[in-house]
Amino acid sequence: MNKQERITFVINTLKEKYPSIPIPLDHKDPYTLLIAVLLSAQCTDVRVNKITPLLFAKADNPYDMVKMTVEEIKEIIRPCGLSPMKSKGIYGLSHILIEKYDGKVPQDFKALESLPAVGHKTASVVMSQAFGVPAFPVDTHIHRLMYRWNLTNGKNVVQTEKDAKRIFPEEIWNDLDLQIIWYGREYSPARGWDLETDIITKTIGRKSVIDDYYKKKNPDKVIGILIS
Repeated sequence: MNKQERITFVINTLKEKYPSIPIPLDHKDPYTLLIAVLLSAQCTDVRVNKITPLLFAKADNPYDMVKMTVEEIKEIIRPCGLSPMKSKGIYGLSHILIEKYDGKVPQDFKALESLPAVGHKTASVVMSQAFGVPAFPVDTHIHRLMYRWNLTNGKNVVQTEKDAKRIFPEEIWNDLDLQIIWYGREYSPARGWDLETDIITKTIGRKSVIDDYYKKKNPDKVIGILIS
């Protein structure tokens, strides 16, 4: 397959496997999504979805959030990790949303990225999932799979995002981003990966990645081949 055929294969396979695409983080509006994404840094979505109902029962909008103390927020979100930084971020950004944006989450990349504890990836998730603006947030799954599929050099997440935006049509970025995440979790995880069930990597994967997989899986066989 040439590169364009590989890209088409990825798009079609993901569309076939995930015709309807669930949103990983539970939320009801842009603010609750912003908080959930912030909490998901170095924490699983499953854990975040267990913690956010506890937090949102007390405060699901910036006006109620600033009535809480940083310490109270920290206590609730502690299981998500990095709670000192995240609690300050949640409290601080809630204040700014009230002061500068009438309590609303701005539909703007620069404005979002200027908020405390909000980086480019968080802003991209909010823009794509809350507002439907084309974006390609790169998490660990996207980064890993784009490299495995030989669609980026794996240098860093910035490069991976650039490559993804360059090779995939803009009108499918938002769906495709989520489809790759779900596929990565289900078929192409970092640990416990079974290449036989990972049809995309098995079909179009980077040769060095596939070779490395088989070396780790059957070291004796590889040694036997080398000796013979």
